[in-house]
Amino acid sequence: MNIMVETSARHIHLTQEDLDTLFGKDYQLTPKKDLSQPGQFACAEKVEVVGPKSSLKLSILGPVRPETQIELAKTDARTLGIDAPLRMSGCLEGTPGCKLIGPKGEVTIDHGVIVAKRHAHFTPEQAVDYGVTDGEAIGIKLNYGERSLIFGDVIARVSRTAGLAVHIDTDEANAAGLPGTVDGEVVKL
Repeated sequence: MNIMVETSARHIHLTQEDLDTLFGKDYQLTPKKDLSQPGQFACAEKVEVVGPKSSLKLSILGPVRPETQIELAKTDARTLGIDAPLRMSGCLEGTPGCKLIGPKGEVTIDHGVIVAKRHAHFTPEQAVDYGVTDGEAIGIKLNYGERSLIFGDVIARVSRTAGLAVHIDTDEANAAGLPGTVDGEVVKL
């Protein structure tokens, strides 16, 4: 069965407290584009993420979250000089931190930098249709140009609020030679 495969470029999720420090008290994010996950959006605002070797400007994704989190591709992490572990979004214990710079202030976080593990979002009904369970490792088969491949260890995430989509990072999209958002096929491993 086919499923939309999206490239999730480097980005940051902020708490309201960190957003206020970086942009000013009671700051509200400016939605620029709705994302495939209902209620989530890319913002007009960007934040500079500073590592030991260099810095990168990252887009903010909204809405605000309970914990600040930076999601990078491994190439981005190397550029910054941060040894970011491969983790599921939200699994931040034991991760490295960094400095964040906004137009009104700076924040240093002691953890929250990850390379996001590839995953697929399903509603409970879609999970039944696709024959997957929450937390199950599945494969996603891609056939584009001369770089067809099967991504293994794609974690199924089942939620009532999910939008049917697979999220891979820019390194993974480049490895598959993807031209943008494409359809992939769910395969059992």
